[in-house]
Amino acid sequence: MVVAIGVEKVAQGWVSSFNKNNTFSEAVIVSFNHEKINLKTLIEIHLLTHKSTSNHSMRTKYRSAIYYFSLEQKENSLKIIENLQLNFDAKIITKILEFKNFKPSTKEFQNYYKKNPQKPFCEKYIHPKLQFLLENYSSFVLKK
Repeated sequence: MVVAIGVEKVAQGWVSSFNKNNTFSEAVIVSFNHEKINLKTLIEIHLLTHKSTSNHSMRTKYRSAIYYFSLEQKENSLKIIENLQLNFDAKIITKILEFKNFKPSTKEFQNYYKKNPQKPFCEKYIHPKLQFLLENYSSFVLKK
């Protein structure tokens, strides 16, 4: 099992924002200790572990977004993405959206990887992301 240093809680489910982003999109809410891992590192990992530059057909269900809970978080997130854009060839499409609502995933999908590591979805999509974390962000990861 891989544990991110400084990540205190991850809530898995569906998040909505306002206006045209008021529909629920699959997401996680990450509660973290700012002294152990910073917002920049979390955003960087987020951008590098999903298709943050691809505007594919499933973007309503799988919105590329970072949801903020304060104006300070919004401003910091915008600056971080602007700076990280220099490391990407294509334009980052990840949106910075105000958090409105959260609905947790059903019990069968909670901790899906932990319960089903051999399932094809886990082997094809989740395992490579964990390997990426271990290889590129080892100072923020504990392997148990």
